[in-house]
Amino acid sequence: MSITLHDVARLAGVSIKTVSNVINDYPHIRPGTRTRVEAAIDELGYRPNLSARSLRSGRSGVISLLIPDLRNAYFAELADAVMRAAQARGLSVIIEQMPGGKEQELEILRGPRMQLVDGILYSVLALGEEDAHELDGTMPMVLLGDRIFHGPKDHVTMQNAEGSRAATEHLLSIGRRRIAALGAHPGEVVGSAGLRLDGYRQALDEAGVAYDPDLVIAVANWHRKDGADAMRSFLGIGTAFDGLVCFNDSMALGAMRVMQEAGLRIPLDVAVIGFDDIDETRYSIPSLSTIDPSKDEIAETAVALLIERIENPGSDAPARDLATTFRVVQRESTTP
Repeated sequence: MSITLHDVARLAGVSIKTVSNVINDYPHIRPGTRTRVEAAIDELGYRPNLSARSLRSGRSGVISLLIPDLRNAYFAELADAVMRAAQARGLSVIIEQMPGGKEQELEILRGPRMQLVDGILYSVLALGEEDAHELDGTMPMVLLGDRIFHGPKDHVTMQNAEGSRAATEHLLSIGRRRIAALGAHPGEVVGSAGLRLDGYRQALDEAGVAYDPDLVIAVANWHRKDGADAMRSFLGIGTAFDGLVCFNDSMALGAMRVMQEAGLRIPLDVAVIGFDDIDETRYSIPSLSTIDPSKDEIAETAVALLIERIENPGSDAPARDLATTFRVVQRESTTP
């Protein structure tokens, strides 16, 4: 037979209401009473009926994280950080991948599963500023990423342009002048690729180094294979370069492998820096210099904002745009 609130109350010598208050962490309970109830819960092995609690409270204790692709190490590590931040606050996380474009993102957002959660953390990939109206509504939501700024929901992002600028400045500071940029999306202005290309150009301009479009390497996606394939094609053209800013670490790792196979020494011939500070960068040969965008800070900030919106459903407070800190992490790929 399953253990009930009545059983716990009987063993602890208190009312059912008192047991309920302890389980729901009601603050005004005498320490002795709380101790007796918690001891009874442990002794009986009582587990709250979460479905019934959800019906009573109108909350499930679950949030959803919508991300583009778990094969991308950055998003996998971000998901881990979000789960840890949520669990510390008593929440569970459901992860949904959205690799299929705008229609799939909208289908997931409008789907029945999203009605089963208390709020959504949404890393926008395909939607843009023109689609911001699609996010109108009462569902608590915090946006991640760089597609929609100043929209109807709170937004947490990293400093993409500033981070890429710092990465380029780092290569300039060690004497590199023919610096290639890997990861561009031609024509993109809003989005990580567009912002990081902008930061790269800003650093060159301030250093008095002419921008050379022949040093900008376009890719369709940001995986290791894309970085390797793009670098193989770039080396085949024969363009001279002594530095490489990669718009994410996965592409950098793929590009480094191809350069080493071609006989280039890193960092003696080409100094390389990535972006994201994924775990693998510490163990590559050479270890990869990178930009740490503070994934833990992104997760903590986003979860805190989402909980605030969940707990204040009628609030008319305006949406907020917040950018987290970053730092340059210098490792062997830029240290002669």
